[in-house]
Amino acid sequence: MGDTQGAIKRNLAPSCRQVKGVIIFGVCRLFWRTTDLSSTSVDYAAIRREAKKHEKTMIKFLRDMVAIPSESAGERKVIERIKQELVKTRAYDSIRVDGMGNLHARIGKGGKLIAIDAHVDTVGVGKRDEWKHDPYKGKLTKTHVFGRGAGDQEGAVPAMVYAGKIIKDLGLKSKDWSLLLTFTVMEEDCDGLCWQYIHNEEKVKPDCVVVTDSTNCNILRGHRGRMEIGVWTKGRSCHGSMPEKGDNAIYKMAKIVGEIEKLNTRLKKDKFLGKGTITVSYIDCETPSMCAVPGGAFIHLDRRLTVGDTKASAVREVKDAIKRAGVPADVKVLRYAERSYTGLVYETEKYFPTWCFPEDAKQVQAAVHTYNALFDEPPTVGRWTFSTNAVSIAGMFKIPCVGFGPAPEDVAHTVNDSVPIAHLTKCAAFYAAFPEMYCNGAEAADSKKLNKFKRM
Repeated sequence: MGDTQGAIKRNLAPSCRQVKGVIIFGVCRLFWRTTDLSSTSVDYAAIRREAKKHEKTMIKFLRDMVAIPSESAGERKVIERIKQELVKTRAYDSIRVDGMGNLHARIGKGGKLIAIDAHVDTVGVGKRDEWKHDPYKGKLTKTHVFGRGAGDQEGAVPAMVYAGKIIKDLGLKSKDWSLLLTFTVMEEDCDGLCWQYIHNEEKVKPDCVVVTDSTNCNILRGHRGRMEIGVWTKGRSCHGSMPEKGDNAIYKMAKIVGEIEKLNTRLKKDKFLGKGTITVSYIDCETPSMCAVPGGAFIHLDRRLTVGDTKASAVREVKDAIKRAGVPADVKVLRYAERSYTGLVYETEKYFPTWCFPEDAKQVQAAVHTYNALFDEPPTVGRWTFSTNAVSIAGMFKIPCVGFGPAPEDVAHTVNDSVPIAHLTKCAAFYAAFPEMYCNGAEAADSKKLNKFKRM
């Protein structure tokens, strides 16, 4: 990890700074720069044409995936369907499933490893009567595919798979780089756990990762971290007809809940990543019956971390809120220890660090160059509101990341879960062109063109 972190400081972020144990990379104020846009050996129009040629095939493939329920730890069948499509393209040098159940597909043997990641698990469908269409039918309109997972985030999968075919068919493979596609599991339950396994157990350490969770085809360079905290109060149970003989744990917890609400107003703010937040997301009690005073109570806290927030500071803030409430309570960072579909339990603490790279980081600039070269227009550069697998890739392991994927964030986990069809072809073209631009764009530059982008 130390070597990777040093490489980032040397090569990508000369203005990065250490903020209370979290690496936060300085924010660049440039809106454009004169720099390399395209390699004369890459035919970007041909890449676009190839992506468009595969549009109908990608739509069918996506609808097949949407039809397969694939909630966290239940992804086996959708992984099998993706593997089937990978084999059909005949574009990949190796295809394998690891011990956790993540699917790896690789092209080339070049020295620099570029990874593109998509999680393939989804949340549940909630109340069926709120959906205007069957969430597992992949409803098709002229412009969109609808269904659970279409937007968050199985829509990226066809684009990734057919990007590999574009690379093969157009002869874009290079001795300088290899491409690894990762189709990962359990993100909705525990974002980044899959990459903890890939990094620590599979020993995969890419030079750069493109995270394809919903960006609306914008280029994103960071997001807040998060953690899950538990709080317990203890009381003394007794019969509900004589509550004065007991000590109600819920009454104690109610005071803490009020202080947690106040704490949310005091949390740190960051101009780019946004404000840190905390909310009570679940409450429960321990009671012998519905006619008794509860002897124990529990709340689950969802804490979103911004620049300057750390695990230690977030726990201190909760303990301070409890002190203000004037009641005793126990506080603990929660752990995740669920079994994957392969049977593996890979336990982790539910602390997922904040991460952010500057606008002039190599992978961010390569993404901007790729977009400019392919689409001849400035992309929008910004950050996610929600959390992704990059909490481990960049937040824990300091591997350079950039986000580019189909569908807007605001359809995720809703009954409007969907992806624009145009995003499938746009992303396929982007994923096919990015590796060469990241590795060799600077050596084959058209320096007279301006690399322009807009800010979100």
